Amino acid sequence: VFLRELISNASDALDKIRYESITDPEKVEAQPDFFIKIVPDKTNNTLTIEDSGIGMTKNELVNNLGTIAKSGTKAFMEAMAAGGDMSMIGQFGVGFYSAYLVSDKVRVISKSNDDEQYVWESAAGGSFTVVKDEEQVHGEVKRGTKIVCFLKEDQTEFLEERRLKDLVKKHSEFIGFPIELYVEKSSEKEVTDSEDEEEEKK
Repeated sequence: VFLRELISNASDALDKIRYESITDPEKVEAQPDFFIKIVPDKTNNTLTIEDSGIGMTKNELVNNLGTIAKSGTKAFMEAMAAGGDMSMIGQFGVGFYSAYLVSDKVRVISKSNDDEQYVWESAAGGSFTVVKDEEQVHGEVKRGTKIVCFLKEDQTEFLEERRLKDLVKKHSEFIGFPIELYVEKSSEKEVTDSEDEEEEKK
């Protein structure tokens, strides 16, 4: 479920920047391509989901991800039931939290047009850090968000090519952006076709 949620978040972020770029083409200059990349790394036991979507500023990282990391899904649901504002989900919503089903720690590197590149990090415990990404350990993000999931010991199936391919195929049906799944042989394979017909109908 976590992969579906993260792919769907990535797609939402891409929809947002695509929409903004219609009225303001300059917004996509830094990274004109719209993509979602999924990169398994067996050496470091991480699975990275990257999108070239709208990205998040430092404040958005703190507010969107921090709120949810602190409150957890249950508290969030209670807030909604009590008439909370749906917009407080921010970019990620509860979907993002599902990454902790398979991860001990999640690191989010994000770059919005309105801010510099920042790294948000949190183990499942609830406290989190946000720092300016001086070292760029995970490379430069021109625009968008990279989510690095440090997988739990018993969740390494999500690094297996076949398992990922099946999941991506299953979840990418309604995603209107190309999803690239990287395979460990360091060659790049295109797994899905861009679902342009889907987009037209919406």
